[in-house]
Amino acid sequence: MALKTFSTYAFLCLSIIWPSFCTKENPKLFQDENPKLFQAEIIFVHGIYVMHLSIGSPPVDIYGSVDTGSDLVWTQCEPCPQSQCFRQEASLFDPKKSSTYNSISCFSFQCVIAGTNCSEGDCIYSLAYGRGLHGSFSSGNIATETLTFGSTSGKPLEMPKIIFGCGHNNSESPNTPSNQTGTIGLGPGSSSLISQMATSITGKFSYCLPHEGSSTINFGGIVAGAGCTLLPLEYHSNLKLVMSNMIRAQPIEIKIGEPGLSDILCYNISSQPELPEVTIHFKGADVKLSPSNIFQNISDDLMCSAFRGGDANTIYGNIMQMNFLIGYDIEQRTVSFKSTHCANN
Repeated sequence: MALKTFSTYAFLCLSIIWPSFCTKENPKLFQDENPKLFQAEIIFVHGIYVMHLSIGSPPVDIYGSVDTGSDLVWTQCEPCPQSQCFRQEASLFDPKKSSTYNSISCFSFQCVIAGTNCSEGDCIYSLAYGRGLHGSFSSGNIATETLTFGSTSGKPLEMPKIIFGCGHNNSESPNTPSNQTGTIGLGPGSSSLISQMATSITGKFSYCLPHEGSSTINFGGIVAGAGCTLLPLEYHSNLKLVMSNMIRAQPIEIKIGEPGLSDILCYNISSQPELPEVTIHFKGADVKLSPSNIFQNISDDLMCSAFRGGDANTIYGNIMQMNFLIGYDIEQRTVSFKSTHCANN
């Protein structure tokens, strides 16, 4: 039986992730211009994508949630009392044991780049993510350190003097994976990992988000080969109405009760709803989404939409990005999409 199709116009130019970016559907994306690309593993854990890097000398493993909506890279650091930090499987990074750790003063250009505050001459940061029951925060010192990546050559590659946050007071969200140690900010700001690596990666990076297992994020080009989304309230209401009219099953509205957010559209799995394909019309490209990009099973008997309405910024979430090879070209200010299978295993 053929799937129903539905088109929705979203002339957003991906300003939701990088300001004034437009999209293109390009089967080649951009080519591998660097024989030694920086790489890192991305692991899918309970709806969160976690990037595996190493920090310091000698290197210590860190696992940061991938976030294109924020800038700073931060990880929990010693000292980190149990009452002020969340539990993590990996060992805490201890800056005193690293020969490449350098603290930053209030008057340094790095502190200005990070856009942070000062306390007794030290450059400090304080960040909050989300809101309500799903919110989290981190605060600590701004410093520079060496990050170690994998590479296409198979040998580790170091990136020295990366500005990052050493978190000494941190909270987790309810769905924080047990291996997470912090956040990897890939946003457009000067302190983001992408901006700091810009000259070394020719302004390009790409990732492919799997439904399960792990995949690779590439910095500097594309290797050839194979969250929920937040919409404006009125737009979301219209989309939900049209979709519920197309799906021949009795919808169930789940009331979350968070201020500024709408309810989500759900169905009993036993009713076997016939879900439509959805085409998102960006400026410059049409991106065709499968039902698994639109709905997710949240229990053994319930599936719900991966989009909601809200009064905050529009977000093109990670569920809609699953199983697409997505490439960012900062210099050309474009984002490219290619449907593929992302999992390494």
